[in-house]
Amino acid sequence: MPSRAQLAEPGGQAEALHGAAVAKRILVFPCGSEIGLEIHRSLRYSTHFELVGASSAEDHGRYVYGHYVGGLPYHEHPEFAVALERVVREHRIDAIYPAMDAVADTLQALSGRLGVVVIGSSPKVTALCASKTATYSALAGVVPVPTRYRSLEEVPAFPVFAKPDRGYGSRHTLLAHDARAASAFLAKFAPGSILLQEYLPGEEWTIDCFSDRHGRLRYSAARSRSRISNGISVHTRPCTRQQGIFEQWARAIHEALGPRGAWFFQAKLDANGQPKLLEVAARLGGSSGLARCRGINLALLSAFDAFGGDVSIDPNDYPIEMDRALDNRYKLDLHFQHVFVDLDDCLIVRGLVNRQLLGFLYKAIGEGKRLTLITRHHRDPQLTLRDFRIGEVFDRVIHLREPSEKKSAHIDTDDAIFIDDSHAERQEVQRAHGIPVFAPDMIEALL
Repeated sequence: MPSRAQLAEPGGQAEALHGAAVAKRILVFPCGSEIGLEIHRSLRYSTHFELVGASSAEDHGRYVYGHYVGGLPYHEHPEFAVALERVVREHRIDAIYPAMDAVADTLQALSGRLGVVVIGSSPKVTALCASKTATYSALAGVVPVPTRYRSLEEVPAFPVFAKPDRGYGSRHTLLAHDARAASAFLAKFAPGSILLQEYLPGEEWTIDCFSDRHGRLRYSAARSRSRISNGISVHTRPCTRQQGIFEQWARAIHEALGPRGAWFFQAKLDANGQPKLLEVAARLGGSSGLARCRGINLALLSAFDAFGGDVSIDPNDYPIEMDRALDNRYKLDLHFQHVFVDLDDCLIVRGLVNRQLLGFLYKAIGEGKRLTLITRHHRDPQLTLRDFRIGEVFDRVIHLREPSEKKSAHIDTDDAIFIDDSHAERQEVQRAHGIPVFAPDMIEALL
């Protein structure tokens, strides 16, 4: 399990899930969103669940999910429900995990028709959180909310912040420094679809929360939003400075709304240094991997809870921070049954095992491919492999002792790939056999 979050005690559906021989199949939609990718990271090692990714647009999800369904209509499309019913039936789906706010609203409304579990809060709570106007109205007097203005004429001073009533990230937002800029921005959108509110210039936080099926708030923890890109927190760390206040807010929001599973709210300091609510989301936070790597796997907790499991929550206590950047995934139309790989400066680099290459070699073993080490190492390569505790990885080891001896002479099949740090060695093998050759920096394409 990727988390210390476990089923707390046997009994009922929790016991049935815990001991089930067949994993529950969860459809994640849209699987290529930041939330969908975090759900994959959170559940991919669980033996209790099997993930199926689905998307309407061709995005990163198809590179990540082993079971992938593309080409679904967008959730607003009239044919969406019919298409989704077909996917649920054909792929034997037990539950759907929404991975976007507006999609969660749609899927919860369809939950009765689909006949499967939709992981998350009730349709009522999901719909309320999808609208910032509805959220602020429901929580006015419960927690501090920003001052809102019904029109530009009500704005006492600029700057003022404009954002969609329904939306996510920083899409379609504007910090307007004067009435002219605000008026031009508002003219681009339907009346009432954009909120005008006081500008909150200070520090910003996300508070990750979890509420269980018994209506209990089980977890809340604040993290800073130290660096933000396109509305997504790309550098975050646990923050205790306002934790007492935010714990009170979490309890108050939980009591007022009644969310279930993973949810979060965001807060920001106003011009007077007082925190105010930005939004509440009835879903997993995209950067909740920070909690997961402290032992609080919020997506996994939500899945267990959705199937009637009781859970315990035991976080690790150590300093941690998280920084996010674009990652690469590849799909190669490449078929081979044998891997030839070099040792020096390739599998062993600067006295350390190349973990990415070793990971690929174990992946190849799992796929039934044969592995051959071919090296000019200065001593018996078996001794070095043993020193690095990787002596059992290869089916055979070829030790070249003569400087003039060509590696291509020992490649006895063309159903193979060749991995070596030397450009000259790769070029010679490629010319002799016409097989694909890879430098160590290319291994990521094979994973």
